[in-house]
Formats: sequence, C-alpha cells, structure tokens
Amino acid sequence: MTPFTNYIEFNRDKWAELRNKTPLLLSEEELERIRGINEEISLQEVEEIYLPLTRLINLKVKASQQLQGATNSFLDYKAKKVPFIIGIAGSVAVGKSTGARVIQTLLSRWDNHKEVGLVTTDGFLYPNATLESKGWMTRKGFPESYDTQRLIKFLMDVKSGKPRVEAPLYSHLTYDVLSDKVEIINNPDILIVEGINVLQVSKSHSVFVSDFFDFSIYIDADVRNIKKWYIERFLTLQKTAFQDPMSYFHRYITLSKEEAVQTATSIWENINAKNLRENILPTRQRADIVLKKGRDHLMEKVYLKKF
Repeated sequence: MTPFTNYIEFNRDKWAELRNKTPLLLSEEELERIRGINEEISLQEVEEIYLPLTRLINLKVKASQQLQGATNSFLDYKAKKVPFIIGIAGSVAVGKSTGARVIQTLLSRWDNHKEVGLVTTDGFLYPNATLESKGWMTRKGFPESYDTQRLIKFLMDVKSGKPRVEAPLYSHLTYDVLSDKVEIINNPDILIVEGINVLQVSKSHSVFVSDFFDFSIYIDADVRNIKKWYIERFLTLQKTAFQDPMSYFHRYITLSKEEAVQTATSIWENINAKNLRENILPTRQRADIVLKKGRDHLMEKVYLKKF
C-alpha cells in the first residue's frame, strides 16, 4: 500500500480554496513573534494552508461539543468541559513548533474555543541525569527517553476535565527538564500537544498517547530537506543561543563553519535521522492530516485521511 492510499490529496491551490472566506486574524508582527529559528513562514502561507486547516478543526470542535451536549442531555447531568486535543508530530527541524504556535493563535480567535493551550512533549523527557545513568543520552528523543506513563497520566487528567493539570517544562538552553518550573493547563477548550513522538505506539503499553487525540497532524518533508534545515539551524544557533555560557552546546561556539557543519551532520545522521526512520516516519499514516513541505519550507501538498 502506498503511503497515502487512504488520503484525499490536495495541491496548494485546491486546499487554499477551502478557506471559504475565513478571516485572517493574525498580523505580520504576531507572526514574527511566533516564527521559529530559520523558519520561513509568511502571511500568505498562513492564509493558504493554516486558515483552511483551522476552519476544518473548528468544524470538528463544534461537532465534538454538540456530541458532548447530546450525551449530557441523554444522561441528564451537567458534565465537565472536555478539551478537544490535537496532536502534532513530525521530525526534528521540520517546523512543528512554529506550525503549532500558528494553529494555536488562529484557533484562539474563534468564538467557540478561545482558550487554546499548547504543550510540547520535551518536558516529558527523562532528566539528563536519568538518561546518563541509563546510557541513553545519545538516544534522547527516542521512545525510551520519554516518561510515557507521566505523559499519558497528564493527558488523562486533561481529557477528564480536571482543572490545573501540571505539565513539566523543558529548557532548550540547558538541554534539560526544568526541575523547579511547571506549566498549568486549566481545562482549555482545545489543547495542542506537539512532539516528535506523539503518534508512536509501543508493544509495552496498552494505552497510547494518541488515544487521547481528537485530531492529529503530521508535518512532512523530504529527509534531504530536513537534514539541510537541521544543519542551517545548527549554524544559526552557533552564532546566537550557543553563545550563552549556560547553553549545553556552548562548547561548539569555537568550531569553524566547516567543523560545525560536520558536527551537525554527525548528530543528524547518528541520532535524528535514525530516530526519524525507525520511530517517527512510520507513524505518518496514523495522522488525520499530513502537511507536505517543499525545499523552501512552503507546503506543497495536503493529505486528508478518508477514514
């Protein structure tokens, strides 16, 4: 079976038509604030790709809210609000974080779901000390490096309508989980969960993270393009965030450009590309929608699952 046999394929123009006059309630200044490092995303991209996507999600949220209302009416009781949960998956450096922030911002402009939360699964990684003790630092990002039971418990609490659920936070500066800080998720209308691992399944678990999703998105691109973006991002970070003495990667600031490219390539090939091939890419067919990027970061195709 080909990868997209059970998907409807849209080219960029056909997908953009599905915006159906949905207003663009996002300014260039706002987009600049949520744009990631080396992420080239324009208001035109938001209009043509993300507005139709958020219109589709809005329709699904409405249907979910109506179904909850019908069930509550049948049972004759007032139930807690049940958040609509969206999972966003894809490789390192493919643009998940920027995409998630754009979706969060656009969805928060709809009247029936103004409260839109966003968490990343980075916070659910085991602390570096634990990874080091297990010899897993070179496996960081692989399925075993996450506290999956903690993530499942978090999603279970959110989905049950529990207020003030704590989500652990991660520092990309120190490259570690923050032991003294958490984010409070207080029963939002929608919660977006972004991470490379969110669509993965495991024989060692009977409940999966994706079991809690009402809708899932996979951001896709040719592996050669992702590798290029990863190296470009590494070079940019070498000149910016890595300069901070507190940065885990501060050791790389003295590398020449050639050495930095070699280092980034080695990290990509030995860790990220391996994880992509073995664990991330195989989950693509589990997504409800796949957004396919071209080499210039622009979406070329959109695949919407038929069933």
